[in-house]
Amino acid sequence: MRPITLLPLAALLLLAADTYHLAKNFPLSGDGGWDYLTVDSAARRLYVSHSTQTHIVNLDTGAELATIPGKGVHGVALANEFNRGFITNGTADTVTIFDLKTNKEIATVPTAKKPDAIYYDTASKRIFSNNNAAASTTIIDAATGKALTTLDLGGDPEASTGDGKGLVFTNLESTNEIVKIDSRAMKVLARYKLDPCATPTALVIDTTHQRLFTGCRSGIMAVLDAANGKIVFQAPIGKGVDAAAFDPKTRNVYFSNGDGTVNVFHQDSADKYTALETINTQRGAKTMAHDSKSGNLYFSVADYLPADPSKKGTAIKPGTFNILVFANH
Repeated sequence: MRPITLLPLAALLLLAADTYHLAKNFPLSGDGGWDYLTVDSAARRLYVSHSTQTHIVNLDTGAELATIPGKGVHGVALANEFNRGFITNGTADTVTIFDLKTNKEIATVPTAKKPDAIYYDTASKRIFSNNNAAASTTIIDAATGKALTTLDLGGDPEASTGDGKGLVFTNLESTNEIVKIDSRAMKVLARYKLDPCATPTALVIDTTHQRLFTGCRSGIMAVLDAANGKIVFQAPIGKGVDAAAFDPKTRNVYFSNGDGTVNVFHQDSADKYTALETINTQRGAKTMAHDSKSGNLYFSVADYLPADPSKKGTAIKPGTFNILVFANH
């Protein structure tokens, strides 16, 4: 594991021109909590999970194109080759399948308890719906919409990513591990321990260098060799991390945190990383999507009401849900 590399002053001045800033915000209808966002860069669409609905938004203008009803919506996966999208309904224990052109529901697939993050593996043509309260993932054939099996993972799954060749990697937040899954054989091949990176949530892969980037609620990011699970780098990040992104063009890695920050690292080489900047977003902006075409970052947020000592948690101010768009140009 290596310490954070400090950039020379000249390099820092050069990078300062590329600092991310709030460029737009897209107000959206409805109230309630939110989770993952999904970008379709080619179709210029943004899919936003939002409690009882999924918003479909024009990625450039923010125009709300359609909404798809749901129950405790968490994530959206896109299988463009089959013209199908898949939405997890966390309180209904189902996945909604919808048509990407008409935005109409096609079918509903039962899962195990509390489907949360969802991932489409292009190699096997299968959907992995991670059942956070059942320590499993329900695997669905994207072409037919048929559930093939529910695979026991031995821990509560969060985000998944894949190498595009038949390996899927999934964070287990309850056991502090990443599991490596053979997506065709539908079996777990290996378990990678993450200690001291605890309660992993965010996960993304660099397929060129076969490096996994995971963000943990213990305030650490870790970089792993996808082949053997060795941790090659780690560094501190903000509180409440929930999403990660990697841009293969700039070789920047992003971790979005519920404390209203995004930690940005540059990949100098497969095992060496430089902390570039900390972007200030907004409290609660823990989930994020990256547009590979523009480089923009998208965050779901809302305002909060003043704390009520007689009630647990915080309440969302009605009518304030919107998407923050951060750009570096």
